Amino acid sequence: MVKPVPLLEIRMRIGSLGRETVFILLFRGVGGQTQLPTKPLREKLTEAGFLNVATYINSGNAVLKSGLPRKAVVSAVAEICRREFGFDKAIHALTRSEWKTLIAKNPFPDAVAVPKFLHVAVLAERPDEARVEALRAVAGEGEAFAVVDKAAYIHTPGGFGTSKLAEKFDKGIGVPNTARNWNTMLKLAELTESVARG
Repeated sequence: MVKPVPLLEIRMRIGSLGRETVFILLFRGVGGQTQLPTKPLREKLTEAGFLNVATYINSGNAVLKSGLPRKAVVSAVAEICRREFGFDKAIHALTRSEWKTLIAKNPFPDAVAVPKFLHVAVLAERPDEARVEALRAVAGEGEAFAVVDKAAYIHTPGGFGTSKLAEKFDKGIGVPNTARNWNTMLKLAELTESVARG
């Protein structure tokens, strides 16, 4: 008896026939009680048909290539994460071009001198301006905050972990989001180049 091919695998095979796009996947809320082990994640995504899968540190970052459209990639990856790892939180997906734009549009170029103090939050949608202003109002001395398109840039030169702005950001911004520091932004940009070439 021929073993049936799972629907997900069929979708991946069909998707791989199309024009391939490099996607950066940001998994929200990885760390502490919520773990998403990098090696098993790479293995499961590769088994599902994604190409050149790479991960960066154990905080919810992956890069891959696929012929599927963005929504289908997120749906397939979410299904794998639920089934294999019990992970059921939001996944944000950006193309390599979109990631380069996030880096290029950084409104605080001087802040990159200490990359761990500059964070970029990818936003599911543009937030309400009143919420943006309310967050600006709680920024401490020397801190800076700006929303550019669907990204928020947060510079906390006194440290992200002790910043009142950083503490209030997640709930205050009012839209689904996930943030990465500038070091991670640049490392993921590097990974997209190797994934694209592979």
